[in-house]
Amino acid sequence: MPTDSAAEASNTTVNIREVSSIQEYDACIKLQREVFGLPDLEISPRRHLIVSHRAGGWTLGAFVDHKLIGFVHHLAAVKGDYIFGYSHMMAVAAEYQNKGVGAQLKWAQRARALAEGRDFIKWTFEPMRARNAHFNLNRLGVVVREYAVNFYGTDYSTNPAEKGSVSGLDSDRLFASWELNDQRVESFSQRQDFPVGDPERAIEIPADFGALLKSDPDEAKREMLRVREEFLQALSDGLVCREFERNDEQPRYLFFR
Repeated sequence: MPTDSAAEASNTTVNIREVSSIQEYDACIKLQREVFGLPDLEISPRRHLIVSHRAGGWTLGAFVDHKLIGFVHHLAAVKGDYIFGYSHMMAVAAEYQNKGVGAQLKWAQRARALAEGRDFIKWTFEPMRARNAHFNLNRLGVVVREYAVNFYGTDYSTNPAEKGSVSGLDSDRLFASWELNDQRVESFSQRQDFPVGDPERAIEIPADFGALLKSDPDEAKREMLRVREEFLQALSDGLVCREFERNDEQPRYLFFR
């Protein structure tokens, strides 16, 4: 049975536990709308969350005073005889972002998966978003071995209601491979460093892709295509991405043999 875990985020106690009621599932739907700004066609509905639970998945929620302020949705995935986890989505309310709630949800997801006898979780993230790259690679210790071109089809804008927002961009994605028993991942779970040596290659991305999309959509698309080709070449050359170099002007993905 799942248990509650509690931690402090900006002096507020956040409890992590499984979402279980209709009202809590509906709160997940509301949070998707607020955080992602997607049309209803692209929202994972209540029935999807409930059915995936019956099929072996689950949704962990982050609660403050019994109010849902974040969640991560975990699917059961199968490849041959191998069963692993697929993290479909994670959302955190705007006022609780950058306060450690996302990390609490992911580490709780790892603990739950390990307790179920699983050792691997995968998910996708946008290659052009520096904050997501830093979180996944440097905080969680994922490895990137696969680049998916236009994975979901043409993307919607992050917030269609926002003035100057841009849609129509290919939905390129990186696959995050989270090897739950990896020594680096375990070190990160204990807030310890784990050096991986010197990189063999780097791929630079715009420091603020969202701002670039608004100011110069054509240049943003050219940059995305450049990053796509460089990523595909690096992976084809047998390299894997294990780190992200944070930099206010020239953030970079780092590749290793």
